[in-house]
Amino acid sequence: MMSGNYTTIDNQNVSGSVPAVSDPPGQVSVKFNDSTLQTFPPSGTQGKISGASGPPRDADDTFSKPVSGSSEAQQSSGWFKVFTVAAYQPYFDVDTSDVLERIKDSLLPFGGSFNEKTASNPDLYGPFWICTTLIFVAASIGTFVTYLAHKLQHKEWNYDINLVTWSAGVFYGYVLVVPLCLYIILKYFSAPSGLVQLFCLYGYSLFIFIPAMCLSVVPMEIFRWVITGVAGVMSALFVSLNLRNHIVAAGERWFLIVAGIFLLQLALSVVLKLYLFNVNV
Repeated sequence: MMSGNYTTIDNQNVSGSVPAVSDPPGQVSVKFNDSTLQTFPPSGTQGKISGASGPPRDADDTFSKPVSGSSEAQQSSGWFKVFTVAAYQPYFDVDTSDVLERIKDSLLPFGGSFNEKTASNPDLYGPFWICTTLIFVAASIGTFVTYLAHKLQHKEWNYDINLVTWSAGVFYGYVLVVPLCLYIILKYFSAPSGLVQLFCLYGYSLFIFIPAMCLSVVPMEIFRWVITGVAGVMSALFVSLNLRNHIVAAGERWFLIVAGIFLLQLALSVVLKLYLFNVNV
């Protein structure tokens, strides 16, 4: 039968115990060698349990953040992260109010503060949907205007599917190629700008062409030229004025760079007028 009193067991009589207090004189402390019980994770392989520094694959933290220095962290660094969805997720982290505010700024080109407002959070969500909307509007409005012009003159009309592919190539290609080339030029002149920020700037600069295309249904050639010219000038001013203060750091050639940006944006509006706003019956 167990008595109600506890007795003191000397450390020297029990092998493997851990002393809770300092040893009294005359008693010997038990020293432990390094083992898998004292060192975690184990330094060597014990049975089927590997001695690697990471957790087992069947642990509950399978989807947790990779440990620094592991193979998963190394694969997600460098150029490998370009092929992951997580690398582009921050550029789509905007809400409706942010997109509407940036669209409003693109319609007021003389402010020149778009780059400052989007410096900490440039997005690709707005540029993607603006270009996609432009493709849809260009194809639908262009088709409707052509159809209406043929019917008014009692002529046969055939749908042109190339209008969709052509407009997609123009808008997507322009927003991708022009900012990339400008990024390289600015980097050469020691006035680099963020590549994503340039994509964002050029994407929102095309919004003005959406209402311009809708107004192109008016069957007056001079009116279409005026609408295209106004939209082109506003879009060109929006891009050039927002980049002017940044490109001044490039030195004496900053004016040539800004003028080239303005003329290139204006040339886009002329191309749109000749191939999308033009009606031939």
